[in-house]
Parts: sequence; C-alpha cells; structure tokens
Amino acid sequence: MTTLIICALIAVLIPYLAKAPVAFAQNKLAGYDNKHPREQQAKLTGFGARALAAHQNSFESLIIFAVALAVVIGSNNVYQVTETLAIVHVIARVLYCIFYYINQDILRSLVWLVGYDCSLSLAKSKYSKTTKQAA
Repeated sequence: MTTLIICALIAVLIPYLAKAPVAFAQNKLAGYDNKHPREQQAKLTGFGARALAAHQNSFESLIIFAVALAVVIGSNNVYQVTETLAIVHVIARVLYCIFYYINQDILRSLVWLVGYDCSLSLAKSKYSKTTKQAA
C-alpha cells in the first residue's frame, strides 16, 4: 500500500509542478500578472498555451486516478499489479506533460491513453489473492 500512497502523493504534486512552465511563459509575456493571472493565461500562445493545457489536464486526470485509488484501497485490492498500474499512471502523466511542452501530439495522446487505461484498470481490479501484499 505504501507504493499506492507514494503514487497518490506524486500525482497530487504533478498539477502544481506543471504550473511552473505556465508561470515561466506568463513571465515572458510582459511579466507575471498576479492580479489577473487567468486573463493573462488566456493570452498565452505556443509553448505557454501548451503548458497551460498540460497543467489543467493534470488536474482533470487526478480526479479519475484518485477515485481509482480509493476504490482499490477501499475494496482491499492492493496487489503487485495494482501498484504497477499506479506507477505506470504516474510515469505516463509526467511524460504527458513533457510531450505537451515539446509539442509531440501523437506521443502525448498515446501516453494520455496509457495513463487513462491504468486508472480504469485500477478501478476495476480484482486480482488473485495469491499476489496480495501485506497491507
């Protein structure tokens, strides 16, 4: 279960870490406007717009992943496979942001699908009790 908790903590941090490139892009756009940041973000183009989309999508994916983890932990389905799915999800989400930043749309879409599939697979996991780890 420790692996799932660590993955959950990392997943919670990803949207906030993904904000750094957005702030960088905003700063390049006539300085960071702390009074009206969302208005300034709406004006971002290119890298800045992609960074904002990656940041926002990180929050969106967090909802699905958090519910999936709650289902796994709440139903006591903590297995090696569920832990691996959680790890793969986190890796996919980090790669998703990177591919968004560097404008690799096909790779970005593929890792989005991997992360999404991991969350769905987590939520419906029912694996053999022989692989269950001590909680």
